[in-house]
Amino acid sequence: MNTPLMTGRLIRRLVSLARYKHIEEIVELMNDPKIVRNTSIIAHVDHGKTTLSDSLLAAGGIISKQTAGQKLFLDSWELEQKRQMTVFASNISLTHTYGEEDFLINLIDTPGHIDFSGAVTRSLRAVDGALVVVDAVEGPMTQTETVLMQALRERVKPILFINKVDRLIKEIKLTPEGIQNKFAKIISRVNMLIEKHAPTEHKKDWQVKVEDGRVAFGSALHKWGLNLPHMKTKGITFSQIIDAYTGEQEEVGKKVGELSKKAPLHEPILDMFCEHLPNPLQAQGYRQSQIWPGDPNSLVGKSMVKVDPDGPLLMCISTIEVDQHSGVVAIGRIFSGSVKRGKKVQLLTSRQKGTIQQVYMSMATDRVIVDRIPAGNIAALSGLPSIHVGETVAEVDVETHPFEGLKYVTDPVVTVAVEPEDVKDLPLFDKVMHKLTTEDPNLHFKMDKESGEFLLSGMGELHLEITAYRMQEAGLRVKTSKPIVIYRETISQNYQGKPIMGKSPNKHSKLWVTIEKLSDEVIEAIKEGKITEMQTRDERKKILKELGWPTADSRHTIALEETNILVNRIRGRQYVDEVMDHIESGFREAMHTSVLAKEPAYGLKVNLEDVTVHEDPVHRGPAQILPMTWRPIWCTFLLSKPKLLEPIISFECKVPNTFVSPVIALVQKRRGKILDMITDEDRITVKAEMPVSESFGIADELRSSTQGRAFWATQFSRWTPVPEQMQTEIVSQIRERRGLSAKPPKAQDFFEAE
Repeated sequence: MNTPLMTGRLIRRLVSLARYKHIEEIVELMNDPKIVRNTSIIAHVDHGKTTLSDSLLAAGGIISKQTAGQKLFLDSWELEQKRQMTVFASNISLTHTYGEEDFLINLIDTPGHIDFSGAVTRSLRAVDGALVVVDAVEGPMTQTETVLMQALRERVKPILFINKVDRLIKEIKLTPEGIQNKFAKIISRVNMLIEKHAPTEHKKDWQVKVEDGRVAFGSALHKWGLNLPHMKTKGITFSQIIDAYTGEQEEVGKKVGELSKKAPLHEPILDMFCEHLPNPLQAQGYRQSQIWPGDPNSLVGKSMVKVDPDGPLLMCISTIEVDQHSGVVAIGRIFSGSVKRGKKVQLLTSRQKGTIQQVYMSMATDRVIVDRIPAGNIAALSGLPSIHVGETVAEVDVETHPFEGLKYVTDPVVTVAVEPEDVKDLPLFDKVMHKLTTEDPNLHFKMDKESGEFLLSGMGELHLEITAYRMQEAGLRVKTSKPIVIYRETISQNYQGKPIMGKSPNKHSKLWVTIEKLSDEVIEAIKEGKITEMQTRDERKKILKELGWPTADSRHTIALEETNILVNRIRGRQYVDEVMDHIESGFREAMHTSVLAKEPAYGLKVNLEDVTVHEDPVHRGPAQILPMTWRPIWCTFLLSKPKLLEPIISFECKVPNTFVSPVIALVQKRRGKILDMITDEDRITVKAEMPVSESFGIADELRSSTQGRAFWATQFSRWTPVPEQMQTEIVSQIRERRGLSAKPPKAQDFFEAE
């Protein structure tokens, strides 16, 4: 019996199939990895990625050529269209004929705003090449460097498109020589970034060059584009391009239209994908060692290099979507083997097994059901409800390693307290928050034990604003507080006294600990994923020894919690193994909510020096061992000159010379520090840094003080100590907000005599 819901879904399915009439051709091309190109479009916000994507989709017959440039097809969410800003990464596949051969291009359009840079990180795991889009007037901005660094860290090869060339002609009125000089500066800056961040073996051969066609330029809005080979083939000069924008508006419109017909944007871009970006057979060999820690000579390792569709399955999940009809849909790159309906798989990180219920191709908002997708391609799966972003899907009963964890460039540093307006909505609140945090792992949600508040943390104000909008869309009315900054707690000096003892509440067991401050090198290694709990003991020992740790300590690291490490120095004591899990839990609790203001600890090395444990298991349960662990840790912490750390953002603003003074005043007023000022013709780039706590509302103030002439970007930079004269006040404010006494406890409150 047909219900209205079934009829609606059937209509959508028929429309989808009509739009993607080349699906069978795409499925056929998937089987030849030599002609597959997995690529992403990356850029600073508003530099024109999605507008460019429209022209590529029009060339693939997915949208009409008339609406390309205005439709912003891959910004499929209503709010993305309204704000003309990409929030979610979008996957789509299209075909292109180059040199009389058909190619399959699996394309991912990514967000440009720093608050959504996590989506860029996740997308880059699935691709081998990236088109870097740069605004011809603004040049490479802060986020350009960030996304390019992310790509190179994943060993993703870049090519370059310089967009909005029409602005150089209409706004700045450059001559042909001036345009070429501007291009040269942009290319030089991009190549400096490649030299800085590319893998050693690719620092030279991945440099983008005009001569061989790895650099294109044009106007995504006006749908024309060229690179040097295309300019020569079509006989187009810079003078002709300038002439197209000269004259009355009606005449200019006609000439630009003719230019877009003679030099359509999609031709050089898609040709560059096919000619200059690697196929999976070329890329997986050199990407393997960076993203997968397994043995390259194992069955799975060899299958990855060969992109063997008949080898054991190994797939990395880069995106999760929670769909009301399909349930949890996991999207990711298949590096080995094939996925098909009914296949039994194992999830390596969560150590679970499941069965793939359905296999799809992702076509923006549509999913097209297919029978099978082989290695070297991007696939979507349903039927694995407990799966998460970064998970490794593998062949059942094949022993292998999961992929390296995804390394995000920023931490969630802004928090709001959130609660449903009506207490009856608590079940819906729980369901919606689970969906949002499953889809976006850069959203952190927890309940504060002291205050009872539900706290939602994100990358910035905009990230949380978009999340609140998504809650409303789900029918959930919520109340949110003003933004709260997340701090970190650390120590100023290593504890110098004898080990501090903690007793279990029943006094039958005792634990002695000391605390040291981790070096910046070790903290950075943890952040970069070089030191993880997933490693073998020998792998971790080798890295820590290289970073200056003693052999014994490097061998006996037993737990990591964010940037904190637990080391077991206990020797020759009974019943240690029976309580070690509880000690680790106590350590994690102490690090997750430290003692100064209940903020997370940062950069600590906690050493277990000695222990005595009661012989009766009844007296050594978690209720006894957990307090015995965190009490001496907190006591030692308070004896080591504790410091509160605040998050600092880097700030870059390009502004006309006449408006530079208001920008400088704004930075200084917000406890900021000017780092550099670079003059480029009639513009000045102000580079500065400021605390996150002082950055709220900066957008409105910048717009009003510069009459909307400023282009700016912010990005999380680092953690730094709060000014000494402000620490007491900030600690008191945080504690009072959490419902605690204004003054933090003293070391004596946790000290226990022998």
